[in-house]
Amino acid sequence: MERKINSKRIWILFGIVLAICLIFGLVLIEIQIVHGQSYSELATKGATRSQIIQAVRGEITDRYGRPLVQNKVGYNITLDRAYLAKGEENEIILRLLELLTAAGDPWIDKLPITDTEPFSFREGQESQVAKLKDFLNVGSYTGVDDVMSWLVERYHLEEYTPLQQRQLAGIRYEMERQGFSITTPYTLAADVAVSTVIQIKERSYELSGVMVVESTIREYVAGDIAPHLVGQIGPIYAEEYAELKNKGYAMNDIIGKSGIEEAFESQLRGQNGKRTITLNSNGEVIDASVTEPPVPGHSIMLTIDIDLQRVAQDSLEQEILWLQANGEEGEGKEATAGSVVAIDCKTGEILAMASYPTYNLATYNQDYNDLLANPDNPLFNRALQGTYAPGSIFKPLVGTAGLQEGLITPSFTYTCNHVYTYYEDYQPKCLGWHPNFTVMDALRVSCNIFFYDLGRRLGIDTLVDYARQFGLGESTGVELPEATGHMSSPAYSESLGEIWNPGDVLQTSIGQGKSLFTPLQLATYTATLANGGVRMKSHLVKSIKSYSLDETVEEIEPEVVVDMGLSETAVSAIRDGMIRASGQNGYSGTSGAYFGRYPISVASKTGTPETTGYPNGTYICYAPADDPEIAVAVVIENGYHGYWGAAVAKAIFDEYFFGKTNDQLPTATDTLLP
Repeated sequence: MERKINSKRIWILFGIVLAICLIFGLVLIEIQIVHGQSYSELATKGATRSQIIQAVRGEITDRYGRPLVQNKVGYNITLDRAYLAKGEENEIILRLLELLTAAGDPWIDKLPITDTEPFSFREGQESQVAKLKDFLNVGSYTGVDDVMSWLVERYHLEEYTPLQQRQLAGIRYEMERQGFSITTPYTLAADVAVSTVIQIKERSYELSGVMVVESTIREYVAGDIAPHLVGQIGPIYAEEYAELKNKGYAMNDIIGKSGIEEAFESQLRGQNGKRTITLNSNGEVIDASVTEPPVPGHSIMLTIDIDLQRVAQDSLEQEILWLQANGEEGEGKEATAGSVVAIDCKTGEILAMASYPTYNLATYNQDYNDLLANPDNPLFNRALQGTYAPGSIFKPLVGTAGLQEGLITPSFTYTCNHVYTYYEDYQPKCLGWHPNFTVMDALRVSCNIFFYDLGRRLGIDTLVDYARQFGLGESTGVELPEATGHMSSPAYSESLGEIWNPGDVLQTSIGQGKSLFTPLQLATYTATLANGGVRMKSHLVKSIKSYSLDETVEEIEPEVVVDMGLSETAVSAIRDGMIRASGQNGYSGTSGAYFGRYPISVASKTGTPETTGYPNGTYICYAPADDPEIAVAVVIENGYHGYWGAAVAKAIFDEYFFGKTNDQLPTATDTLLP
């Protein structure tokens, strides 16, 4: 009986084993015979991975399509985490730095600590120092020696010399800020020489993880032309990536950091493509194909004219340097900086916009620390961010308001007796005596008392309203960040906790008080005077083009912001007064030395606004006065006399009206030059 039971169990076990063998056999047949070829290919190929193909960034041109920024093929030196041996990072980086130093190729170092002992925080980099301390989680009071100690400890630099510690800390800090990882390589040097590339490849055995990457590199055709407008590009930092990754950016992408590069990032960046890489089981690439081709970015055509921009920059610099060398003490010798803006009266297009001192985009990275340490702040865009009291160039606005509101007529006269005696306790003076002067005469000689009285009669509310309509203390509409400044008023004084006195309207009427405006606002105001009260939206971009410039994606049309509805009587009288101020039509005017015999009619006004230090010099003008095309505003810090700005404006007019022969000019501003 027991043998029968055991025999039965054996047959059951045998059946189970047989069934399992049959199942395995069927699976093997399916794998080796039915799907044998496909499984063989998979075993051979291994895995697939995707790589991003960087889109080519759009270019930036002037109004005639002449390039300001274009692209070229160059070589970047990157560190790849996948091949950079852990624990050997510092040694490998030092070898690379020695090679770059010998070749004369700079590397990227944004650590706000000086390069040599004794170490100190770099001047002008307070915000960067604060970010460094936050990064290290140390107090704001922490000194540079303690910060260096934290960096040495963080990156294991104890065995190196102080100079090597500083060099390594600068790179390791940037690597960490930019999220260096297996998926995010770090660009240590950009656009290096071919000879450097050869050396790195020859020494690859001791530079593991150091890669030479052929890249599309931003090339600044004329890096000193309009750098404040064009702007810079740069890497994405870890604190920025959280927001940008949702917009399709990779951690190692380059983005616009300032200027047009930043403002039109979405148009310039293009759309990255994708490449699929197939690896075999040994990790070797056996196939690569573009699965999503990249789409190049759009190019941006600016409104500026390279030639006019060059003249604006050069003339502004030359005038300031001339004043430093030849000016009288207290009357311009102390001039240090300034700005000039030229604008198309009819369209609001900015034809030239310059700030001095300035810098060169082509050497920006190398010069970065020196630029930040420069007390005159060459990185500051004075044309858009600087705010200045207008001084007497505000008087045409007051005259316009008086005529438009019916308080005066072109034939109305007023006698200036050198002292304004309306208030018993406040009696400001004029520079001279001016009997029976019309508003045109008052503009020609810049009589303060005429405008004291007219401004008082108009009242501060009316002056504030006209300033607003002329665009003073208001956004101009320009595509880049701008300061709005402010108009002197009771409300503004109250915001400062100060009392508005009745006599404050007098100072406001001659462009003093608390009024502060940008050079672009002053140019827009001047163009609005020229246009008879029609204020156009100011803009820097003429059109958005396809990458190759052969198609227009968007044309920026002129836009009227305000039409003040000024009477021809008011417009004509103020124009006549400003022509007289230019020393034309037989009159002696404040800028007659420059425009008295000029072949084109010019309407102008000078200003000498007082500041806490030396007075600034301000100047506005437009031409031709009878059919205005171009308006210019100039500010020279510590320039004292407004007519110094006339030299800058004249150089711009010379170029605009006479600088090009007919065969050099395109038939239309949107036509590409040969």
